[in-house]
Formats: sequence, structure tokens, C-alpha cells
Amino acid sequence: MTDLVRVLPHFPVGLYANLILVLERHGLTTSDLLTLDPADIGKRTHLPLLDVKRFCSAVLAALHADLGISPPRPGPRSHRSGADPVPRSGSGAGAGAERVQTNNQSGPFTNALRNTPASLASQWQTISTLDESLDRALGGGIPAGYITEITGESGAGKTQFLLTLLLAVQLPPPHGLGRPALYISTEAPLSTRRLAQMLNANPLFRSMDRASRPSLDQIISTATPDLESQDHILTFQVPVEVERRNIGLVILDSVAANYRAEFERSASGGQAANMGARRADLVRLGMHLRELAQKYNLAVVVSNQVADRFGGGGIIGRSFKTPASSASSRPHPSVSNLATGRGSLGNRATQNSPLATRSKPLPPVALTAEEEEERFLASLMRPPPPPPFPGDEDSIRPQPPALLLDHQQQWFTGWGDDRYADYGLKTPSLGVVWSTQISARIALLKRPSYGPKKYVTSGKGNDDDDDEYADRSARGMPTLRNWRRWMKVVFSSHAPASGPGTEDAVEFEMYMGGIRAITGKDDEKETKGGET
Repeated sequence: MTDLVRVLPHFPVGLYANLILVLERHGLTTSDLLTLDPADIGKRTHLPLLDVKRFCSAVLAALHADLGISPPRPGPRSHRSGADPVPRSGSGAGAGAERVQTNNQSGPFTNALRNTPASLASQWQTISTLDESLDRALGGGIPAGYITEITGESGAGKTQFLLTLLLAVQLPPPHGLGRPALYISTEAPLSTRRLAQMLNANPLFRSMDRASRPSLDQIISTATPDLESQDHILTFQVPVEVERRNIGLVILDSVAANYRAEFERSASGGQAANMGARRADLVRLGMHLRELAQKYNLAVVVSNQVADRFGGGGIIGRSFKTPASSASSRPHPSVSNLATGRGSLGNRATQNSPLATRSKPLPPVALTAEEEEERFLASLMRPPPPPPFPGDEDSIRPQPPALLLDHQQQWFTGWGDDRYADYGLKTPSLGVVWSTQISARIALLKRPSYGPKKYVTSGKGNDDDDDEYADRSARGMPTLRNWRRWMKVVFSSHAPASGPGTEDAVEFEMYMGGIRAITGKDDEKETKGGET
């Protein structure tokens, strides 16, 4: 109950002082009062069940009244003057509660909601990626008031995505918020040369006059080489700069670098304690960034690294074994010991003993030429076995348990949801704990694109046989032409998630002006260019 005053500043805590004291002693919060059953709270705190029910109802009614959903509810009357402020079974809460809760009962209820659908729509602000197709997939862009994560392997375009947002946030609506940006780096410093290149090459920036164009002066950058400096800057310096400069975008690039260096440094014991400490730090970081985003209506964007996932290339390629099946697949100890000659007798029952000699299989009998020919002809006349049904393997293989992480992570990591994936799977760093702290995850996928090798005759007019053989062998060999990249919405609170693999993902490319989506015409040109 330590957060009751923060959640409901005008709640009459004096009327329930004794109850609140006991609830605080047991560590119950306002969320527990709204979600737990009053009987469970009564068993834990040993409080009267009716008092707990009345207190939970009062908290719920105060929340409804604070949000404007319903009028304040009058409290029960006391049967005697000077009644105990704590409500007892069959007694009221006193005249004070009646005065507090019956202020607006003289007339009809006229309180309105804090926000209407129209006001909520007007408050919705996003930062554009400066491309219509990418913005459409993101539900309008990167929203203000939420934490958005951009994850992907090295070279997928995470930094280019972030640099585009640093310039786009300075634009007036609907492209941006018209506010400066703050860039916090944990690895490489801010690339100002690349920002200047984007300003000069992007068609939207070039069409604007110099006074209204984004500027590098509106971007504040700092570096956090370790976790201690990162916590200090985020906790004390960032809120001050946000209020002073009216920051509209806070970027942390990347969120996993300092945590991986701090908690995964030692390979000795104490890994459980390190993971517990890291979990607490991640929850505190997520709560702090979420409060910043909601209090100042700014967008928080963090980049995250990925790690290789071992154990198969897709849902079909991963086999799950239950304990019973794995136990039954192992040979019995007595059978394995007899087969290897190692049993309870130790080294006394070896292969040189008489028992072991008699248990050896008989030597194979040599077949004559006629018998070998008859056996070969019989094998040729034997009909081939029928082809297996497509679903035989799936029906034999046990289904993966639904609550295992290996089965669940396909929906929140961005990799593994493609049933026939033939590429290496990745997993975003910081695990499930950090995935619960963010509002949206955007995965940038990267795949190699191969094409035929360009044939160039190395020895024109030369009859050298080695050059001719090398040119003939190199003709048509596939080589790496470029990298194809996709932007995929893994999960989001404001935009629909993409389909499995790259089904609904938006393919994009990086150019001098930033990032842009590749349309169908570009795909046809690329395909034709690869075929020629």
C-alpha cells in the first residue's frame, strides 16, 4: 500500500489507517487490492473479511471517480456518534467518509471522462521514418509516450534507423514533434558526418528552406562507457535536460552493451546472483524510461543486440523430447553393461573370460557365388516400399510443450515463427525480462542476395589452356551481390504485428538520404538484373 497516496492522492487514508498499516506490513499494493480476491487478502493479513471487502470497494470507487467513469459513491452511515474510523463488521465508516463521498450527490452526475476519443486522437503523436510504407507498417511511426525497441544483427540498419529519427523528430507534425533529440551512446560516438549527409541528400530536407530544416544543433549526445555512468545519467541528468530543452526523443544505443559487459564478464560461479541483479536493474530501467515517456510525452527508442540461437532452423527443425521419451530411449544399464562387458563384476568379466567367449556371435558363413547371385536378384525383384505420408513425422514427433520458452519465444523475439526457415535464428539480448518492459519491438532482418558471377575473359587472344579452364569453371558461379533487409513489427501496442518470417515485413534499403522502402518495381528490376 505504499503506492496508494501516489495513485490516489485524495483518498481518505485516515478512515482506514489501521487497515493500511497492516496491508503495508504485508507488502500489498493497490494493484493487489484490485486483482486479488478479498478472501486471499484476509487469509494473508488476518483482517476481517467484511472490512477488506469495504476497503477494496472504496479503492475501486475512488479510482472510478478519479477517472470520471462514475460519480463518487456515498459511504455507509455510522450508527453512533464518534464511531471508530476503521469500519467494523456491521458498522459504517463514519460521517467523515459520508461528507467526502457525497459532495456531488445534490444534483445529477455531470463529471466527464478525462479524455474522450477525440482528445485521445488529438494527443496521439508519432515520429515519422520519412517513408510512407515504413510508417504505414508502424501504425504512423514511432509513438510518443512509449518505449520502442529496434533489434537486429550487425549491419541490419539499426543505427541508420536511429539517425533518421534524430532528424525527423525536429520536423513539425505530422512528420515529427518539433522538438530536439537526445542521443545516449554506449558503444560508438554519434556519427555527425552521416547526419550531415542525410540532411543534404534526403529529398524532404532539400525541399525545405534552411530556417525550417533540422539542424545538428538540436541533437544532444553523450556517451556512457559503463553501467554506473549510464544509471547516473539516466536517473539524474536526463530528466533535467528533458525539462530544460523540451526533449521529444531519447535514444539509447544500445541498451544491452553495458549489461552484457557487467553481468556476463565472469565465467566463474555466481551466475544466478548476477542474473537476479540484472533482472532487478532491467525492471528499474524500464520503469524509469516509461515514466519519462509518459510524464513528458516523449518517445523513447532503444536499440538491442541479438545472439545466435542454437537448436534448429525452424519449428519443424526443432525436436522436443519429453523426459519419458528421453528416458526410454536410453538403454537399460544391465543391457549396456553386459554388451560392453562391464557389470557388477567389474573387470573380472572381460572379453577374455570363458563366459564372454561362449557369448560371442558365431562367425558369418561364407556364401557361394550362386547364393550371392540369387540374393541379388531377389533384392531387385522386391517391390519398393510405399512413400511415407507427409504428416507421419509430425505425428510421431511429440509436440512441443506450450509453456516452454523454446516454443513461446517465436512470438516475441522476431525469429523462429517461420515454419520452413532455412537461416540462422537470432534472439534479442536481455531475455524475457526486458521484453516485458517495452511497448513495441521492431526487428530488422538481413539476408544475403546471390547472383551469377560476372564473366570476364582473363586471357583475350591467348590460347593458354589454364586461363580457358579457369574462365569456363568460373562461369555461372553464384556470388554475393548485396544484402536484402526487412523491417518487421514483432509486437506493438498500436500497430498490427507482421506475419511469419518476412511475409508482411517491409523490405527497405539504405541510401545517402537515410532509409526507404523498396517497391514492387524495384523488386522486378532487381530480379531481372539477377537473371541476366
